[in-house]
Amino acid sequence: MTRRRVWKLFAGALVILLFAAVSAHAAEEGGSATTEHAQEIFKWINFAIVAGLLAWVFLRLTPPFFRKNAETISSAISKATAAKAEADRRLREAEQKLARLDQELAQLRATAQGEMAAEAERLRAATESDIQRAGLAAKAEIEAAERAARLELKVTAANLAVDEAETLLTKELTPKVQESLVAAFVNSLEGRPN
Repeated sequence: MTRRRVWKLFAGALVILLFAAVSAHAAEEGGSATTEHAQEIFKWINFAIVAGLLAWVFLRLTPPFFRKNAETISSAISKATAAKAEADRRLREAEQKLARLDQELAQLRATAQGEMAAEAERLRAATESDIQRAGLAAKAEIEAAERAARLELKVTAANLAVDEAETLLTKELTPKVQESLVAAFVNSLEGRPN
């Protein structure tokens, strides 16, 4: 049976019981008391009709309202559950990232230290290379200066030797010695075949 039928049967049984009670009561008292009782019975019947109509309206209109309200609440609960699940997922992700943060920091530090050591080694190697190049350039300059100094020394020595020889010749080469040298040279030329 449906709810509706149950309520109809209940309302009908209630009306019949009220009529039976009113009739039994009226039969016992008789006369004017009967009229008063009849009015009281009609009041009860009127109350039962109004209460039945109110119950019918209430039962007819409230279930869809409550059903709609229940659906709204259920929808809100499911949305809230989904939002809570999303928030929990984000919280877990944030906690995992936070847990990995120390590892990532250590890894970044190790990478930075490795890069700094590599850069320091590269700079040291570049500096050594520059020092070697500067040393080679200085050595080449020193050797060039040494060669130039030696050459200049040789030129100076030769100039000095020539000057000394000239001075010596001028002292020892008198006009008489010059004539004898020229005569010896001419005699050596005469004895030669052409």
